[in-house]
Amino acid sequence: MDRAPQNGVVILGSGLGGYTLARELRKLDAQVSITIVTADGGESYSKPMLSAAFAQGKDALSLMQKSPGQMAEDLKATILARHRVAAIRRDAKTVVIRRPDGDEMELGYGRLVLALGADPRPYVAEGSETAGLRTVNDLDDYAAWRAALSPGARVLLVGAGLIGSEFANDLAGAGFCVAVVDPAPWPLGRLLPQALGEEMAKALGEAGISFHLGRSVTRWSMGRAELDDGSAIAYDQALSAIGLIPRTRLASEAGLVVERGIKVDGSLATSDPAIFAMGDCAETPAGLLPFILPLMAEAKALAATLAGCETPLKLPALPVVVKTPALPMVVCPPAPGAVGDWVMEGAGRDRKALFVSPQGKALGFALSGARVNERQSLAKEMPDLL
Repeated sequence: MDRAPQNGVVILGSGLGGYTLARELRKLDAQVSITIVTADGGESYSKPMLSAAFAQGKDALSLMQKSPGQMAEDLKATILARHRVAAIRRDAKTVVIRRPDGDEMELGYGRLVLALGADPRPYVAEGSETAGLRTVNDLDDYAAWRAALSPGARVLLVGAGLIGSEFANDLAGAGFCVAVVDPAPWPLGRLLPQALGEEMAKALGEAGISFHLGRSVTRWSMGRAELDDGSAIAYDQALSAIGLIPRTRLASEAGLVVERGIKVDGSLATSDPAIFAMGDCAETPAGLLPFILPLMAEAKALAATLAGCETPLKLPALPVVVKTPALPMVVCPPAPGAVGDWVMEGAGRDRKALFVSPQGKALGFALSGARVNERQSLAKEMPDLL
């Protein structure tokens, strides 16, 4: 039975969160034992690039920044790639891990960090299980997706949110024929006011993307999607990008408090003080934070805590850059449940929208075109997330 030192840190997940945490922790503590367990290949890569790689001609290999062996050397850590965690045994402070050959091992921990990420939300409709509907959530998915696409293929993309819009722009830029279906009346419907959403739809339309907004797929068959208005779309490949579901099963089965995500306090500790969670799987006091900049802030704060200096998470307003070259966009959404109205400035592609409370305080913003350069100054005026 393999067991890490009892003062060691075990990180479950080798995504941007897990690797950034390990890197920050190693800066602060040269001696602590770090073990990273991942069901993936353990390669270091930029996940946000998955939705912007086709137009740049990048395959999975060219997206890889470092191999797991290089990461292990850089971090002075043990990396267990293609190992799946079967259970967390809190009483013994161990995790049960299934090796690639199917055998199991136990790994002890002093502190355990859940950087498990999230799974793509499944699109449930008649025939969806057998229609070849794909998702892209990691480097393995991207490699399979890229291999499946032939030049000029007709791609049906379900979801016009942040990731869906980025994928649509990327695929159209790479020469694919792209159609997008979403029940919302405009792209990025949860992030943008109507005027900016309609401007985004116009820009992506001019890039060759056809939109079927206010519509849902009600029935799938291989190569054909029937919509709720009776129309149909023929496709060669279909991709679903309708959101993410935090990976909480391990935490729930271990008896940790789980709501929308794994509940953590201001120091990212779960209901077990020896176990922490961060990234897409964690529900912080500010809620779920499925964006890159909050994840980086979490990694720095948690690394300091694990190194012996408890550091509460502090989050200023963190704008999100939307990777849509057809229309550059930056969004800093108001907190969920915030009361107010969008106030617009400008016209056409270059616009500024402020979400203003009844008391006249700006709580969020969205910028498009040439106005995106205002993001840093505006972000300083927004309320902190934490």
